[in-house]
Amino acid sequence: MTQQKRVTNINKTFTKKISQNLTWYVVDAKEKNLGRLSSKIAHTLMGKDIKEYSPFQESNKQIIIINSKYINVTGKKDKQKTYKRHSGRPGGLKTETFNKLKNRIPNRIIEHSIKGMLPKNNLGRKLFKKLKIYSENQHPHAAQQPIELNIK
Repeated sequence: MTQQKRVTNINKTFTKKISQNLTWYVVDAKEKNLGRLSSKIAHTLMGKDIKEYSPFQESNKQIIIINSKYINVTGKKDKQKTYKRHSGRPGGLKTETFNKLKNRIPNRIIEHSIKGMLPKNNLGRKLFKKLKIYSENQHPHAAQQPIELNIK
């Protein structure tokens, strides 16, 4: 009777878990450019600003954006940029310019921009839920002690 040696795999991959402590950030969108603001926020939401970043892990950051109705765009985008939505019925395509949407629902502009920069999978949908956008200066998340996120 010969004894068989038990072979164990020595080469195991170790991934460091991101801490479970939530970090809240507040971003003031007043007089900021839409694209620059959106890319910085998407970068922070995905957790790319920490050294333990891995693309399949959910970050521990919540972001609050205030003053969304004061967002800027460069060039002639305020008159030329269009937003489309479809009701699902024949002839149900509605188009709207940037200025009209900014007057009607200013939060949707930033939501649309950031959602396009997040991953198109379950992780992207989870990360998008961690984003809160308000058109005015007040927000109901004062109890979390948010940190100011300086975006230039």
